[in-house]
Amino acid sequence: MAQRLELQALLMEILGTERVYFQPPPSIQMEYPCIVYQRDYLLTNHADDIPYKRRVRYLVTIIDRNPDSDVPDKVAELPLCVFDRFYTADNLNHDVFKLFF
Repeated sequence: MAQRLELQALLMEILGTERVYFQPPPSIQMEYPCIVYQRDYLLTNHADDIPYKRRVRYLVTIIDRNPDSDVPDKVAELPLCVFDRFYTADNLNHDVFKLFF
């Protein structure tokens, strides 16, 4: 849990606002630009068939009206971050990343 809160704080710092949402319910009215993230995958390393290290991967989506926003570039610079895809919906630009944190 503490690790996720560290990620939350880091994403708020990158975005420059508190509009960072973790697994938001459909009832949330989001303001843009924003970042939405959710747990995506758990990587477990084993030694002697015993799990010794786990890393959580998050799916991080930057949603912005501005197609030239610098926020995706800032997220892309994070360690263990990989660009996944880009798409538009409802005249909003979505940059999706996979991030181990």
